[in-house]
Amino acid sequence: MSTATSALDILRDVFGYPAFRGAQAEIIQHIQIGGDALVLMPTGGGKSLCFQIPALLRPGCAVVVSPLIALMQDQVDALTQLGVRAACLNSTLDWREAQAIEQKLFSGELDLVYIAPERLLIDRTLSMIDALYEANKLALFAIDEAHCVSQWGHDFRPEYLQLCALHERYPKVPRIALTATADTATRNEILARLGLGAARVFLSSFDRPNIRYTVVEKDNAKKQLLGFLANRRGHAGIVYCLSRKKVEETAEWLSAQNYPALPYHAGLPAATRAANQRRFLREEGLIMCATIAFGMGIDKPDVRFVAHLDLPKSIEAYYQETGRAGRDGEPAEAWMSYGMQDVALQHARIAESGADEGQKILESQRLTALLAYCEAPRCRRQVLLDYFGETHAPCGNCDVCLDPPELWDGTLAAQKALSAIFRTGMRFGVSHLTDVLRGKATEKIQQWQHDKLPTFGVGNDLDEHAWKSVFRQLAAAGLVHVDMAEHGALQLTDAARKVLKGERRVELRRPVKRKAAPAKTSAVYSDLSTEDNELFQLLRRWRSDTAKEQAVPAYVILHDKTLRELAEVRPVSHGLLASITGMGSAKIEHYGEELLALIREAA
Repeated sequence: MSTATSALDILRDVFGYPAFRGAQAEIIQHIQIGGDALVLMPTGGGKSLCFQIPALLRPGCAVVVSPLIALMQDQVDALTQLGVRAACLNSTLDWREAQAIEQKLFSGELDLVYIAPERLLIDRTLSMIDALYEANKLALFAIDEAHCVSQWGHDFRPEYLQLCALHERYPKVPRIALTATADTATRNEILARLGLGAARVFLSSFDRPNIRYTVVEKDNAKKQLLGFLANRRGHAGIVYCLSRKKVEETAEWLSAQNYPALPYHAGLPAATRAANQRRFLREEGLIMCATIAFGMGIDKPDVRFVAHLDLPKSIEAYYQETGRAGRDGEPAEAWMSYGMQDVALQHARIAESGADEGQKILESQRLTALLAYCEAPRCRRQVLLDYFGETHAPCGNCDVCLDPPELWDGTLAAQKALSAIFRTGMRFGVSHLTDVLRGKATEKIQQWQHDKLPTFGVGNDLDEHAWKSVFRQLAAAGLVHVDMAEHGALQLTDAARKVLKGERRVELRRPVKRKAAPAKTSAVYSDLSTEDNELFQLLRRWRSDTAKEQAVPAYVILHDKTLRELAEVRPVSHGLLASITGMGSAKIEHYGEELLALIREAA
């Protein structure tokens, strides 16, 4: 690029966007002049531009450290479509291919090179980067998915701990670390472990306004999931499950219900995982059933929903996983079902981990925050953003805002429940305690003589469903702890004492059986006229065929957002194509004539 080229010129001409969003321009300028930065920006917020544009403005090649070998080629393909000279160096290349890329590096034929951290840290790669540094051909280091440095995070990569050496070895090269999610503790850990103490921290809003959040009380989760999917056939989505077995069963079951689904978990052969991931990225309308092994950095913009059949381990994990929906800014859904068994399993995970006591306490606090989110009677988005230190007005786009719960004074019910836990010796789970409260003289109740307790039968005013809701809300409020060492037994916390003494009022929400929200998105976009939608579908078919010819994902060609704008605006010249979001000069050169012909055909 010439010295007169500005960041805004590159944004418009190369990437096809009219203006920067949020702090993008400030971040780019800071990196361009040689500063270090930590960038926290939500998924779909435009993080990549924050290092891609400085890479084109600064002399030399940018080194992008990414843990996502399976996705590097797709990222490189997307840049190549834009006319950006990019390549990746990873273990999927043979030595001839790797050598060819290294030669391009030295001859100045690359703007960005993506490297896995383990590849970066071997002697051969470091020697190559040493030579680039000496020749002043190193533009910057971008450390993507920087939360991987957090030892107790959900995506920890040991190799990331060694990346602090980059600053010591190449002190004149700016570094930018990026992540879509990090609470305060993780943020501080990133800064410390990557040696970014002097870096500027750019913290964008964590809000994803296009995502609708819904949480349902678990009651036949498969049936509930099917209800949620009823109006969403043909949409790409992710269904998260806690266990590998459940992943495979769910994928098989969904496929039998005519929802094409694939499994993904760490126990599958590497080739199967890679093939399933490739299909999910490149085909439209597939559902990926997965454990948390799947998803980090998934760059598929048209994921229309993320569903959790089991409780994630923290709000931070939940935020990152749901953030894989709606990266294109179009309406998307985050749906979750959860129950007390989920809470018990997550407590067991913490108890059985090899963490020290301090870390276990932190993990328990994070889980409690997630429970509070699930049971909160106020706007989901408010609770979610509160966790990340943001205030927000009620969003109008979550289940609580759209269908507000009824609140009631649950102090007496809480006292009954807490008393039942105490009088049964804090050794029993929800089902047993509910039977005691409702006066069901089961064989187990009689065996333990719990039918003789003063709490036996005092809860007949509430049904089984309502009592389960009470116990969940007590756990979310920190009044009850689930102990997996005692097979999911409920135990009182110190905070329960004030409730039992009548010194603390407990407000509860009545349990509701929510109906699945109607899909806000479909193959027919509601805000397109019939004629525009016909052109939109024609453009989608063209894009699908073009992507297959080039063996790249459809979104690498053009995003749905761009196709919709083309269908609505119907430009009739190359000059007018340039006004469409996502239509940079390389895209116009590659596809302009074909697009204009399709638009004329539909006229």
